[in-house]
Amino acid sequence: MSGSSRLDRLLDERGTGQELGQYVVAAAFDRSAGHAAFALGDGTVRLVALSAGTEWTSVTAHDGVVLALAADATAGAFLTGGDDGGFRRIDSKGRVSEIASFGSKWVEHVASAAAEGEGRRAKGGYLACAVGRVVHLFDTDDGKLKALEHPSTVSGLAFDARGKRIATSHYNGATLWFAAAKEDSPRRLEWKGSHTGVVMHPDGEAVVTTMQENALHGWRLADGQHMRMSGYQTKVESLSFSRTGKWLATGGADVVVLWPFFGGGPMGKPPVELGGGAGELVTRVACHPQQDLCAAGFADGSVMVAEMVSDRMLPVTGPGRGSVSALAWSSDGATLAFGTDTGFAALIDFGKQAG
Repeated sequence: MSGSSRLDRLLDERGTGQELGQYVVAAAFDRSAGHAAFALGDGTVRLVALSAGTEWTSVTAHDGVVLALAADATAGAFLTGGDDGGFRRIDSKGRVSEIASFGSKWVEHVASAAAEGEGRRAKGGYLACAVGRVVHLFDTDDGKLKALEHPSTVSGLAFDARGKRIATSHYNGATLWFAAAKEDSPRRLEWKGSHTGVVMHPDGEAVVTTMQENALHGWRLADGQHMRMSGYQTKVESLSFSRTGKWLATGGADVVVLWPFFGGGPMGKPPVELGGGAGELVTRVACHPQQDLCAAGFADGSVMVAEMVSDRMLPVTGPGRGSVSALAWSSDGATLAFGTDTGFAALIDFGKQAG
């Protein structure tokens, strides 16, 4: 058995994969963990029912490139944004509906906050998309609530865990908004430079942005304390908080870099490094939603899962299928999805009992 075959064992035994022939822009699961979706560079989305993982349905979502993909606020559907100006929904049957159209403007980021309940009985929840300098906020009936103006193009968009606040990144910092506020008075988080993406701490304690330079910047919200995280080999394109918010996992190096968000960290505390050894850059990371595990995808196409507490690593697949461009866990942590820039995509069943 070759080294490559050994590394592919988990994919062979627990996975289902497809050669899709297009750059995989993003991967996501719906909120019920019943369906997976892969957004592609040709404007299509591959929809997969996890109960029948061998059936991959191609759905034409946009006339151009799918720029963004996220779970809808309710179960069984996804949100997409495209360079054709469309903000759209794809349901579990593959039916596409338009939430809003912005003409020739690109819908570069989409996000949602979970609603309570199912279908027409669902309450609360929000949908959001970023178009240029404006974030457009909708309710779950696709009704437009408001437009949130920014000083420059919005480069990242994220709701907090409770769906109360929206964090955005843009040039010279980040901004926090309350979704339900009748009169908006956003909190500006300032730091000079080009900020390219944003995440929020699970407990709402901090906001962290990726930057055009090889660094991250963060703000501790309780007192506004700045947090500077640097020393990367390249620009960080992926970051993910662990389930408790204790660790922030990031790419941008030939190891998974874990910054401690406890005991006063990350300032004054060195990061922990996971994996590595082959010299390949980590391109995507995704923390497990239930356990202290982190999945990592590399520039050579390999994928691994590491235990944060022990640094034990489990190979998911070996190299050779292009650089990993998309990585996501289902909400129940049972399935891992990944895709590459050459068009390979796969789902790995971690809930399957060993035979």
